Amino acid sequence: MLSTAAVGDAPTRTLLLNASHEPLCIVSVHRAVLLVMTGKAVVLEADGSLHSERLAMPLPVVLCLNRYVHVPVRRPVPPTRRTVLQRDGHRCAYCGGGADTVDHVHPRSRGGRHEWTNVVAACVRCNHRKADRFLHELGWELEFTPRAPRWSVAFGAAATRAEPSWSRYLVA
Repeated sequence: MLSTAAVGDAPTRTLLLNASHEPLCIVSVHRAVLLVMTGKAVVLEADGSLHSERLAMPLPVVLCLNRYVHVPVRRPVPPTRRTVLQRDGHRCAYCGGGADTVDHVHPRSRGGRHEWTNVVAACVRCNHRKADRFLHELGWELEFTPRAPRWSVAFGAAATRAEPSWSRYLVA
């Protein structure tokens, strides 16, 4: 039975990367230890150590598989309110304040589509001021070009907040 050196603040989840260093999933520490002990993965980042009677090993926070695992093409994440807010970091695309709504850059009432390249996070005030107008009608400009995330925003954003050491592996 392995025990952690600092049980109170020890991570309970481990980021698992493919051999190409692309994020695959989040696994439990128990599963991570099994992957390392069977030689299927190597520890890239650790936080503390695990000890048993005959073994001591680093507590895995980020693992990389030794062999590449083919992953079927994932369907793109749809631009929902939650996923758009996560992509934009809960910041208004117009004023930079806290965002709690979603706005269509090219208004739907004027032919705009509900897709990643046309949807941004916005605060209620800016969303109300913009209404169904184009940005050039108000003299506004976006500081970034909205785009679809490379992979699941729900997975990436939630994981980055929980484990800061994962952020360099989770580039959206």
